[in-house]
Amino acid sequence: MATLFRPALCLMLLMTAITGVIYPLSVTAIAQLAFPEQANGSLVRDAGGTVNGSALIAQSFTGEAWFHPRPSAGAFATVSSAASNLAPSNPALATRIKDSAAEWAVPGQGPVPLAMLTTSGSGLDPHLPPEAIRYQLARVATARGLPLQALEQLLQRHIEQPLVGPPVVNVLLLNQALAQLEK
Repeated sequence: MATLFRPALCLMLLMTAITGVIYPLSVTAIAQLAFPEQANGSLVRDAGGTVNGSALIAQSFTGEAWFHPRPSAGAFATVSSAASNLAPSNPALATRIKDSAAEWAVPGQGPVPLAMLTTSGSGLDPHLPPEAIRYQLARVATARGLPLQALEQLLQRHIEQPLVGPPVVNVLLLNQALAQLEK
């Protein structure tokens, strides 16, 4: 029995050291050296250095003076990040979208962009298409007393073109720039 137990224990300790200590420390060190910003959570800081959030996670903005992100099935809490899991055929999804469309509708601006009515797969996507931001421009301009053209220029500076897919705007970064615009 001892001839079987000793090699098994040694192998378990060796594999624990490799997979539980050496490998994680190596990956962490490489990430910190190669991609320090991303490895530390892509934190977004204000001019004073205070962390306002992460560029990777949507945050809730309320009030007429801010650009709002898409809805979150998890109420922007990373603990419960997930989609709503409501199928397109589910009446509850249709009701939620219809209610959201009625809430966001602006007379004379056409239909509410779909991205403002539906959650992302993770429920925490911080990006919206530029059209969804444009739909909100008049509301934010009125609430802040800013010219519409100034907000359009701000939007243009924050449009990102990912390697794959359509252009997007990070709502947190846009709102942070909006706050700086008034200073």
